[in-house]
Amino acid sequence: MNFQSTHSASRLVRVQSLFLALVLCVLMNAQAQVPPPLDPLSFGGPDPTEQFADISIEQKLDAQVNLDLAFTTAEGESVKLRDLMNDRPALLALVYYECPMLCQAELAGLEIVVKAMKFKPGEDYNIITVSIDPSETPEQALLKKELHVANVDREGAQKGWNFLVGDEASIEELAQSVGFRYVYDPATGMFAHAAGIIALTPEGKTSRYFYGIDYIKRDVEWGLTEASEGKIGSLVDKLVLLCFQYDPSTGRYGLLIFRTLQFGATLMILGFALMYTVFYLRTRKKQFAEVMPEAPGDHQHTTG
Repeated sequence: MNFQSTHSASRLVRVQSLFLALVLCVLMNAQAQVPPPLDPLSFGGPDPTEQFADISIEQKLDAQVNLDLAFTTAEGESVKLRDLMNDRPALLALVYYECPMLCQAELAGLEIVVKAMKFKPGEDYNIITVSIDPSETPEQALLKKELHVANVDREGAQKGWNFLVGDEASIEELAQSVGFRYVYDPATGMFAHAAGIIALTPEGKTSRYFYGIDYIKRDVEWGLTEASEGKIGSLVDKLVLLCFQYDPSTGRYGLLIFRTLQFGATLMILGFALMYTVFYLRTRKKQFAEVMPEAPGDHQHTTG
């Protein structure tokens, strides 16, 4: 019995030792195969913090866009930017048509605000979408135009919303003039860029910037009203803009408290002046009627 117990114990020890040896081998092998830290974007590529540090949209308010820059429309026609202004303000969007994420969201946000605004594309303002990828073709631009014009489903969108492609020199000059900074990553074949749309005056000057992919209808309408230099927008829009001011740091309009108080006080003074005028005229009319003598004919007619 003692021999069997000793033999069993010895086998158990050998099994445990073998198991521990296997575990140690696996751990050592796994540790030896841990890969070195890799760049998140590409193997051996530059530090993404440095590579993409300059991606932004810098507001260059009142900067002049070169309207003689030549591009090709989705329909294959060669045009200059001035051919697309038609003495109207314009919304400029810099994207690329094969962008898998951000550009699609930006164009979808643009669709929403174009559908919601009271201003009509092709009549009150134009939309100019330019690809930042010089390798893209009019055929790719046409696919995007057909998609987004159909989604907007507004009269004038077919004519008023242009999708362009161009050469690298024209694209870079346009982007630099409006402060749109982007970087091409050869490892992924994609462009890194920020999102936003830019309101241009009819003369091609930058007027307002709207950041992100969701655009506030009220702000874009006011931006176009100001960009048009009063050519579009109602009297109410222009009066309301006396109390709101564009904030370049946010790309939105904020309420001017002091100016609002001034405007409200002016309305109150005008209201009191109007009330006083009406009261004064009524009082004078009543006093005049009391002192006015009756005509003889009127008296005889009354007593007769």
